[in-house]
Amino acid sequence: MNDWPLLSLTTFLPLLGALFILTIRGESEVVTRNARSVALLTSLATFVVSLFIAVKFNGASADFQFKESATWFPGTTITYAMGVDGISMWFVLLSTFLTPICILSSFGSVTTRVKEYMVAFLILETLMVGMFCALDMVLFYIFFEGVLLPMFIIIGVWGGKRRVYAAFKLFLYTLLGSVLMLLAMMAMYFEAHTTDIPSLMAHSFPVTMQLWLWLAFFASFAVKVPMWPVHTWLPDAHVEAPTAGSVILAGVLLKMGAYGFLRFSVPMLPDASITFTPLIYTLSIVAVVYTSLVALVQEDMKKLIAYSSVAHMGYVTIGIFSMTTQGVEGAIFQMLSHGVVSGALFLCVGVIYDRMHTREITRYGGLATRMPIYAAVFMLFTMASVGLPGTSGFVGEFLVLLGVFQVNSWVSFFAASGLVLGAAYMLYLYRRVVFGRMVNEDLKTILDMNMREVMVFAPLILIVIWMGVAPNTFLEPIHASVAKMIDHYELARAAHDGLSVAAR
Repeated sequence: MNDWPLLSLTTFLPLLGALFILTIRGESEVVTRNARSVALLTSLATFVVSLFIAVKFNGASADFQFKESATWFPGTTITYAMGVDGISMWFVLLSTFLTPICILSSFGSVTTRVKEYMVAFLILETLMVGMFCALDMVLFYIFFEGVLLPMFIIIGVWGGKRRVYAAFKLFLYTLLGSVLMLLAMMAMYFEAHTTDIPSLMAHSFPVTMQLWLWLAFFASFAVKVPMWPVHTWLPDAHVEAPTAGSVILAGVLLKMGAYGFLRFSVPMLPDASITFTPLIYTLSIVAVVYTSLVALVQEDMKKLIAYSSVAHMGYVTIGIFSMTTQGVEGAIFQMLSHGVVSGALFLCVGVIYDRMHTREITRYGGLATRMPIYAAVFMLFTMASVGLPGTSGFVGEFLVLLGVFQVNSWVSFFAASGLVLGAAYMLYLYRRVVFGRMVNEDLKTILDMNMREVMVFAPLILIVIWMGVAPNTFLEPIHASVAKMIDHYELARAAHDGLSVAAR
């Protein structure tokens, strides 16, 4: 497979599966069964192909690997360019890992328009993987914004009662930031005369121009993270989305904004990043503390986990802009961990929602007696969410706090308060749902998890423990790429400090 275009194959294999599903004909039951089978097999094949990328990846190199390039728009510098480094490689794997889990989890919950649902999910996978692989700015923008369309359809068609409102809110929030980012990309093209992302990383943009470009990118990436105060679309989207939609939204789509900071804002606009770091710290601390307090008073399980996602992503932005080795690597690790843990928590909610058709916390209690396997699985992911040592959640948060403590102890202190609040709302949720008295008589008739649900959770449990016990497996391929980015940032900081001294 040395000569195979692995990145293009990983990106467009799901699209081929979606096209094949569109050709399926016959009775509704046959179409439903075949659509599910094709979607699952296609997503599993895509994951297997992406594993070859991880196996053959050279972690000692900071350069982009598996590069592919082809002429796209003749007469321009816009090309079809693909490649991955130590940072983007893991997000490709995260996308291909979660997609078959989402599809398998939908077998019992999505029963209408199954064919169209599976097509939407496979198209979504193509766009997610393509975004993390893109090395051309225009190609990145197409994938980055294209993700919005299948997610809009998944929420709007298969969501809850207020699904149309939630879908349009997501669309409108993202649209404003997208327009500003497009203008920034056009300005960068006219300045650097290229759309090649590695070339743009090496280009030195004027400081004044960097400030405006940084703000334009920030408008788009902050909504995608989402950062406070542009986070209000997220709870509505999570509550109304089907379970698998919530999993992929929390697991992958929230990482797109943070990935944008790592790929554009910090390496291409280092002077502006230095200037706006206090702003990022302030908004991130507010997100960690405020949304944790909001999560404490929620009565809807999905909404509580949605607000916890905003708080956890606050650690990610703090770690990225600490620009220390531990902080940046911790932020990347936290993104991977949150993608798995938050996705698993939404699946836990989906398991009991499929049985009881309600997400109100007050309707539950005493599940440990009726669903002991479910209670054990839910406990593991709750512990991972609060950062229990030995789970993936601990490593990322610890590295972020360690990294930011080196540059600003006060930011580290306020961020650490989120750990206490996180334990409060997650343990409060777990106690009310799993323990206590069984107040709802309907709970006395429900059954524990079936084999399909166990198969959904098994790989997630394995990854959470693996990341917690052997974190170097995931950190080593990141080292070289992060070191290169920090070296570039430190050179810009030295020049920035020199100019400040000269001005004084």
